[in-house]
Amino acid sequence: MVEKYPENVAIAEDGRTVTYARLDEMVDAILAKFYDSKPTFVGIVMHHGVEQIAAMLAVLKSGGAYVPAEPFLPKDRIDYMMKTAGVKLVITDEYCEDLTTPAGRFEDRSTPDGIAYILYTSGTTGKPKGVIQENHSVVNYCEAFEAEMHTGPGDVMLQYSVCSFDIFVEEVFTTLLNGATLAIPTAEVHNGPLEELMEFCKRHDVTIVDGFPYLIADINKRPELLPKTVKLIISGGDVIRASYITNLRDRGIRIYNTYGPSETCVCSNYFRVDNATPLQDGTFSIGKAIKGVEVKILDKDFREVPRGQVGEICIFGEGVNRGYLGNPPEQANFVTLADGTRMYRSGDMGYVLPDGNLAFLHRRDEQVMILGKRVEPEEVENVLNAHPDVERGIVRAFLDEGGLHYLVAYVVPRKGFSLHAVREYLKSKLTDFMVPEFFVAVSELPLTHRGKIDMTALPKVLKEGSYK
Repeated sequence: MVEKYPENVAIAEDGRTVTYARLDEMVDAILAKFYDSKPTFVGIVMHHGVEQIAAMLAVLKSGGAYVPAEPFLPKDRIDYMMKTAGVKLVITDEYCEDLTTPAGRFEDRSTPDGIAYILYTSGTTGKPKGVIQENHSVVNYCEAFEAEMHTGPGDVMLQYSVCSFDIFVEEVFTTLLNGATLAIPTAEVHNGPLEELMEFCKRHDVTIVDGFPYLIADINKRPELLPKTVKLIISGGDVIRASYITNLRDRGIRIYNTYGPSETCVCSNYFRVDNATPLQDGTFSIGKAIKGVEVKILDKDFREVPRGQVGEICIFGEGVNRGYLGNPPEQANFVTLADGTRMYRSGDMGYVLPDGNLAFLHRRDEQVMILGKRVEPEEVENVLNAHPDVERGIVRAFLDEGGLHYLVAYVVPRKGFSLHAVREYLKSKLTDFMVPEFFVAVSELPLTHRGKIDMTALPKVLKEGSYK
């Protein structure tokens, strides 16, 4: 892209733009500081901006892999990530000050099967685990993204995700490998009111907004704030509901639901939802596999199930990565079949719809037993969100003092909310034992810095209990 579009804007910030040619110079200026030492893994602990992106590209050009962390993360967590990854060099904001462009150019030492980055995700042991992704998978994903979304020069992508989540990979690399512009707001704008974020998008003629469904739901409540330049909205990382896009569907904007765990390089499936009919539970299909990827619904013996039957979503192809650093229990989800084919067991359950698209149901491991019967909290959650009095709601299972599960619903109510009406509605759709015992009204659902529901910020309803 540097060779094709040297004078096109690669990155835009308030008060500053950087061309592809200048970004390339900055990459070499950072690379000059550590090129000869050939580090395998390099930590990137920086505030979002041009220098941060240049540092990541410098690490890739050096033949190394970057390990990103937000500066605001707890020091112990950052230390754990850097130590377990074997990081010997950590690039900070100060490291990238006073960049002097070197006289010569540096050879690109990256290789297709080399590691691009390590992203840390939550682990069952309570410690984060590092997901290892290779360069060829990132390139394949960017090609798949361009093939479906048709992005390129003239497009402007909002950079909204934190760097330790794979939506960030989508934002940065699908933009810079396809000749478009990345627009990066300041932390103040990013963390401020929606009005300020949308004003930033207007200033920079943003055409693509990529983020969690909760951001899209917030924009849907205030559609007048969305700049007319936006022509593509991408939802990922969680379930998108039809109620999240009611005011956006008729604005001529393409809206996509995407699906895929970090272990398979950002996404494995796309489905366009602005012109689609939602499923019975108010959610949307996750569509079909992207270019270079194959997705199958398999039973516990890894045999493909008949269309319409429920099985585990298993992913094959370019996106499947090396696995995790070390050997955590989750490494068993990477499976090599008898024919040598490698796949990733997502732990998500789904089925194939009559039109060949896939439907996501719930996590394999989130079933709970209530009164001796299996309950999927997500199924209850889908019914709850279909009620017109509920703006947004989640359902979670907790254990009482006797070790038995009970359900709690957290609800952002609409005006005129009636708990009696909601309970009766749930009873009309679900068996009695599936109706949550407790309902908690909240003004909003708090999110983590990654955009997921922050359960630690919600009150936990305590319930007495006795052992059987």
